[in-house]
Amino acid sequence: MNPTIQTLELPVKGMSCGHCVRAVTTAVQQQDPQAQVQVDLQQGRVRVTSSLTREAVAQAIREEGYEVAA
Repeated sequence: MNPTIQTLELPVKGMSCGHCVRAVTTAVQQQDPQAQVQVDLQQGRVRVTSSLTREAVAQAIREEGYEVAA
């Protein structure tokens, strides 16, 4: 059975630069190497297309030190 691919959009606080983009992208892709990650610094949003659950994505981002709104 193939995992369901979904697109999630999460509000994330604390991102401000290219390092933040790389840190968030790497954190998510460590959980799912096939994940597509788009970070919008101005809007403070991360869009992830992946088979990961919302909570798994949020936890990976939190572990990098960013705040993910519920």
